[in-house]
Amino acid sequence: MTESSRPHAPVSVQLRGLLPDLQPSLARVASVILADVEHAADLSISELADKAETSETTVMRLCRQLGLRGYPQLRLALAKEDGYGSEVPPQWSPDIDPDDPLESLVHKLAYADSQAIQETAQLLSIEELQRAVDAMVGAQRIDVYGVGASAFVAHDLQQKLHRIGQVSFAWSDPHLAMTSAAVLSERDVAIAISHTGATKDTIEALQEARSHGATTIAITNSPRSVLASIADIRLHTAARETTFRSGAMASRLAQLTVIDFLFVGVAQRDYERSARALARTAEAVRDKRTGPAS
Repeated sequence: MTESSRPHAPVSVQLRGLLPDLQPSLARVASVILADVEHAADLSISELADKAETSETTVMRLCRQLGLRGYPQLRLALAKEDGYGSEVPPQWSPDIDPDDPLESLVHKLAYADSQAIQETAQLLSIEELQRAVDAMVGAQRIDVYGVGASAFVAHDLQQKLHRIGQVSFAWSDPHLAMTSAAVLSERDVAIAISHTGATKDTIEALQEARSHGATTIAITNSPRSVLASIADIRLHTAARETTFRSGAMASRLAQLTVIDFLFVGVAQRDYERSARALARTAEAVRDKRTGPAS
């Protein structure tokens, strides 16, 4: 990734995305930082290494994986995060606690969901997004793969594209996804959606599509996942999944944010045609709605 295209998201956001795929020693360093970002910014490299039960060399390796020249740059980046996300009272943990009152649950979840959108926008590479839009605009057909919670997002993208006349299909059944991917070609685009990037069914469908020459796009929260590694274009989300929140609204909102970026980017390319198509499809279902209540 070039300096100009590198995401400008806070270091803590980038670390959360990398954490599931880091080696154990690197993961310990990342976990120490994420546990208390403000305090971590005050630690020397030897103090951070001691807390993570590892070496200073490992800390330096993590710095390089974040695209930083060294530890001073990491400390500076962490210091800049002081007060980041201060809308959440400091006594709150990011997870759901057993004795949380309902009011706290509402505030925690609303904050997490809004942060997922904001941090995804910060983390996303505009260069990669542009490549994805270009590929989709020129595609003869677009396949979208996603299972579980990601299936809802896949169908949302398919319906949006269909409304502007783009031939597209969404597949949540693994067998149908594989058979559809098998008939794609270099004129087509395949998009795979998975928060973890580790869902086998989604990975296999994207691999099949790629083997037939289709341009492949991964939408995932994990930039070093298997799914990301096999895609031509990678679009990264930023959302936390914690207790009670596996497949949570925050991760879906982050994915839907990327979906909106893609759809609007494609629709904008031929603005007049897209506007006409949206008007025609809206008119087609106008009579399916009830009138105002009397």
